Amino acid sequence: MAFLFKRNPKTPAELVHALGEQLGKLDSPGDRRKAREEVSRYLDSIRNIIESSPDLKEIKGPEIIVSSSSHSTIDQISELAQEVYSTDVLYLLLSKLSNIEFDARKNVIALFSSLLRRRIGEHSPTIDYLTSRPQIIGLLLEGPNISEVSLNMGSMLREALRYEQISCLCLSSPQIWKYFGYCRSDSFEKSTEAFSTLSMILTTHRKPASDFIQVNMERFINEINKLIVYPNYVTKRESIKLLSQLILTKTNYNLMTTYVNSPHNLKLIMILLGDKSRNIQLEAFDVFKVFVANPRKNRATRDILIKNRDRLLSFLGDFHTDNSKYDDTFVAEKTFVLDQIRRLPRIRPKIYQATRNTIEGNGVIQNEVRNNNNRTSMETTFSAESVFEGKLEPLKKLHPSFLVDNENNLNEQTHHEQNIYTENEEGELRGSVYLDPKRSAKNVYTNARHALSSTVSPSLKNTSVSPLIQKPLDDPKQTPLSSSSHSVEQL
Repeated sequence: MAFLFKRNPKTPAELVHALGEQLGKLDSPGDRRKAREEVSRYLDSIRNIIESSPDLKEIKGPEIIVSSSSHSTIDQISELAQEVYSTDVLYLLLSKLSNIEFDARKNVIALFSSLLRRRIGEHSPTIDYLTSRPQIIGLLLEGPNISEVSLNMGSMLREALRYEQISCLCLSSPQIWKYFGYCRSDSFEKSTEAFSTLSMILTTHRKPASDFIQVNMERFINEINKLIVYPNYVTKRESIKLLSQLILTKTNYNLMTTYVNSPHNLKLIMILLGDKSRNIQLEAFDVFKVFVANPRKNRATRDILIKNRDRLLSFLGDFHTDNSKYDDTFVAEKTFVLDQIRRLPRIRPKIYQATRNTIEGNGVIQNEVRNNNNRTSMETTFSAESVFEGKLEPLKKLHPSFLVDNENNLNEQTHHEQNIYTENEEGELRGSVYLDPKRSAKNVYTNARHALSSTVSPSLKNTSVSPLIQKPLDDPKQTPLSSSSHSVEQL
C-alpha cells in the first residue's frame, strides 16, 4: 500500500522539485537507471498537467492566453511555471537531455513550448526568464554538436526564435558563426537542422538581422559565399535561396548594394547559372537579375557583363524555356534581364588604322595599315582566382574563353573574337574615316582625291573634287561620293 501512496499525484511544485533531484542523480553510475525511470515518470505527470490545462486560445500571431478548464486551473499552471523559473530545472533538463529516455525528451519539448506560450496580459514571463538566463539559449545553440538530441534542441530553439528578444540573443552570441560551419557538415541531419535554424534567425525578425549583417558585412558575405559553392546539393540550393531572400529584403539594402558591386560575387553567381542542376540555376538567376538590374553598376561588374554580353544573350535565350509556359513572373523577369543585357555596349575589334598623312608630290595619301596580327586589341575577361578551382566547367557554356591566365590564351581569345565579325563589318569600320563628322575636312578631301585618282579616267583627274564631297550622311550605306551638293569648306 505504501507503494501506491508513493505514486499518488503531487502538486506541480512538488513534481518540479522532485524532477530536479532525480536529474542530479543521472551522473551517478549506481543510481542512473532508477533516476532515468523517475525522471520519465515525473515528466509524464507534468505532461498530463499541461495537456489537461486550460484550453489555448490564439489572440494574435504566436502569442496565446489561457481560459478556464474543468480539469485544471490557471493556478496550477502558474505554480508549475514559477517553480520551473525558481529552481532552474529547465537548464538541468536541457543539459541532461541526452541522458534521459527517448519518449521523455518529447515531454521536455512539450513543457518548453507550453512555458513559451504562457502570457500574462501583454507580458511574457518565460521570455523574460530566458533573456535573464542566456545560458539556456546557449545550450540550445550547441544542439548540432550533440547528435542524439540535435533534433530536439533545434525544435525548441526555433520555437523560441519566434520571439524577437530570443532572436537578438542568438545574433549577439558568437555561437551564431558556428552555424555556417554546421551547414557544411557531412551529416545530412546536422546540416539541415543547422540551416533551418540559421535561416530562421536571419529572416524572422528583419530589423535585428539587418543590424547584425550590417555590423558583420564582410564576414557574413564570406560565410554565405562558402555555402553557395559547397558541393552538397541541398546546402548549395538552400543557401542561394536564402541569399536571394536576404538581398531582396528592403531592410537589407546595404547588403544588396555591397554584394552586387563585387565582381567576385558576380563570378560565383555566373558559375551557378551554369550548374548542372536546374533548380540551382533558377535560384542563381534570382540573384543574377539583381546584378543586371542594378542601375549603379561599378566598372568591374559592368566590364564582366559587357565581355560576356553575347554569350549571356545566347545562354539566357534558351534558359528554362519550359518554365515560360507556366510562370508569368519568370518570363517577365527573364525578358527584363535580356533587355538590360542587350543595352550593354558590344565589344568590337579595335582596328588600328595607323594612317599617316604623307603627301608626296601630287598630294596622294599613302595609307599604311599595321600588320593584321596587331589589328585587334581585346582586354582579358578576368583572371582566375583560387576559389574557382574545379568549378569553372559549367560556366564555359557562357564564355568558352572565360578565364585568361597568360598571353597565349589571350591570343586565342583575340582570334575567336575576330571571327565573330564579317568582312562587311570590318569594311564598315574602315570606312568610318569618311562617315565620322569629327574627322577633318582635309582628310576627307585627300582620301576622296586618292580614291578618284585610282578610278576615274586620266582626262578627269584634273577635275576639282570639291563638288563631289558632301557632309556625312545619316544612311551608313551611302558614301561621301554619292552626291555633289557641298564643298570641302562646308565640312
